[in-house]
Amino acid sequence: MRVGVMMFPTDTAIQPVALARAVEEHGFESLWFPEHSHIPVSRKSPWGGQPDAPPLPEMYWRTHDQFVALAAASTATSTLRLATGITLVAQRDPLWLAKEVASLDVLSGGRFLFGIGYGWNREEAEDHGIPFRHRREILREKVLAMRELWTKDVAEFHGTWVDFEPSWAWPKPEQRPHPPIVMGGGAGPKTFAHIAEFCQGWMPIYGRHGIDDAKLEQLGDALEAAGRPRDDVELGMFGVPPKPDVLVELAELGLARAVLALPPEGEEEIRARLARYAKVVDDAGITRD
Repeated sequence: MRVGVMMFPTDTAIQPVALARAVEEHGFESLWFPEHSHIPVSRKSPWGGQPDAPPLPEMYWRTHDQFVALAAASTATSTLRLATGITLVAQRDPLWLAKEVASLDVLSGGRFLFGIGYGWNREEAEDHGIPFRHRREILREKVLAMRELWTKDVAEFHGTWVDFEPSWAWPKPEQRPHPPIVMGGGAGPKTFAHIAEFCQGWMPIYGRHGIDDAKLEQLGDALEAAGRPRDDVELGMFGVPPKPDVLVELAELGLARAVLALPPEGEEEIRARLARYAKVVDDAGITRD
């Protein structure tokens, strides 16, 4: 099982270049950055869409643009996988997003992982002109449109939410046909259908949604219906507690990746925390690669 870390890359914490260098030096496999374009002050949507959620932490509205931050991180590393955890695809223009994904993958030497999600903040999405109740179908169309741009010399797409004429768009991603697409968050039948249609991975949040036999059965059924093998999606988990017994349990479940959360702290604090996390991984008997 591979072990990575995630952190909100805020303007007040350790900056992306120093963070990426420290993460790679401590032997972790991947670095994941979340995103929010802004947080409306009205705060109508509870954190994560959970009715009893506590107040939203400040890091949610202080984060750098994830693609700019990951591009900076790529300049200071050579083996670290660089990942979005996650990109709010429905809120982004697919023509630009396809170019950002491909450019980052090329400039990093094929080290990008494209984590995606639907989003939970209604007012944030609506400020982008996105009807919140349609965000899932909008994400689907945008991903399918981006696949056309990544894989064809002349790409076009004609859908309900995305429509563009035959077009040239380069660069193409270093990884072929494109970087792995990883769906984040909990899943039901509709999300499993999307995973089966266009994803190579699924990573829910530890403790909130989890992975159990029933969900694996649903995922397997969706993959089979899409003409893919039942085990054709790589499983991982965000927000994994840094505890040896938890890592051992997840490895025994067959997860391919566990991502530990870092709070947005200064460089000295983060380096000390990474050293503790590395010891936890070692104590679990898991190779950091």
